[in-house]
Amino acid sequence: MRSFYGALAGAGALLLAGLGSAQAATEIEFWHAMSGALGERVDELVKKFNDSQKDYVVKAIGKGTYDEVLNGTIAAYRAKRQPEIVQSNERSFLTMVNSGAILPTSELMAQQGHPIDTAKFIAPVVSYYAIDGKLQAMPFNSSTPILFYNRDHFKAAGFDKPGATWQELEPQLDAIKAKGVSKCAMVLPGDYEWSFLENYSAVNDIPYATKRNGMDGLDTSFVFNKGKLVGQVERMKRLVSTGVMQLAGQGIIPIQLFTSGECSTIIASTASHAAVVAAAKFDWSAAELPYEQGVTPKNSVIGGAALWTLKGHTPEKYKAIAAFYDFLARTDTQVWWHQATGYVPVTTAAYDAAKAEGYYQKNPTREIAVLQLMRGTPSDNSLGFRIGNSNQINVAIMEEVSAAFLGRKPVQQALDDAVSRGNESLRRYEQLNAGKK
Repeated sequence: MRSFYGALAGAGALLLAGLGSAQAATEIEFWHAMSGALGERVDELVKKFNDSQKDYVVKAIGKGTYDEVLNGTIAAYRAKRQPEIVQSNERSFLTMVNSGAILPTSELMAQQGHPIDTAKFIAPVVSYYAIDGKLQAMPFNSSTPILFYNRDHFKAAGFDKPGATWQELEPQLDAIKAKGVSKCAMVLPGDYEWSFLENYSAVNDIPYATKRNGMDGLDTSFVFNKGKLVGQVERMKRLVSTGVMQLAGQGIIPIQLFTSGECSTIIASTASHAAVVAAAKFDWSAAELPYEQGVTPKNSVIGGAALWTLKGHTPEKYKAIAAFYDFLARTDTQVWWHQATGYVPVTTAAYDAAKAEGYYQKNPTREIAVLQLMRGTPSDNSLGFRIGNSNQINVAIMEEVSAAFLGRKPVQQALDDAVSRGNESLRRYEQLNAGKK
């Protein structure tokens, strides 16, 4: 009997050992700012990775807005309870790089045997998240603004499509309003500093700030209160004052004014495709950003976010992170993410694969953002923006520009004040981060 029980005990020990082995997958936490349908896509993406292998498990945890994710990460890091991966928007690049809390992505991937060739990534994506050619974060959800338009409204006003330049488009918007085709010809997006100012500067190849828009050092200064951008803000004020362009009211999401059919156009992130497809009950399309007459347009710049690896974890955790990033960079993963969300693929191979399978023939507006980002070779003015205290500065800029829209200040004074406030904040950031990138 003893030999029987002994054998049974031995078998049980082996079974338990087997169960222990099966449960030994390394688990990592991924904090993100996606909600709604995009949050569901993140969950689906993570499930795809978890199901693809047995060694690692990623737990995706929504933590609110980008600001809430960042604040939560800071608190967790101080308490030594930080996640392995955190999603942070492009505005916080310098905050993350200069925090001393991150392990650069290129360094991580090289250590773990998954070296990254940045030449395979779309140029404006790499320029935003790399220093000296080395990725600091893993590009994740990248977008750029495009022009969505109501084709029914344009046809009713006698136009086939929006003009490519502002000099062509503005009279069309005036006509749509004058003919009573819609209540407003354009709705101003909530993030207009990104879409109407930064991207305007990039596409028209004019400087927004010195030092290649901050790429060459923290001692950058804003200069957008000169030249063509003054004319752009004067145009915006003119459109607002004549009722051609509408400011969304309190609690109103600008894209909803477009999808409801109330406004004829909106310049918005290509990631707005999901909202437009779901809600627009009219014939719609999209086009590249308008530019100034006589200009050879450059590439637009990205928005969105990247994934950052935090220090303070075990070697096994870093193996898991590298495996997850390697999965994210795969062409099939990028194609799926692009098609499921509306964000752009971050590698040229993924774009080529989507094109080869005929995706853009069936969904032509999904290609616009990619072509716009890949247009030509990025110049010093279209590489991207590397600005300290970016979130706070953008609030100040929009406060001043909005004052011009509402007639509280002349446009030039509003822009001068925006530059002055922005530069004061830049100098404070420079002092606090002396000697850093």
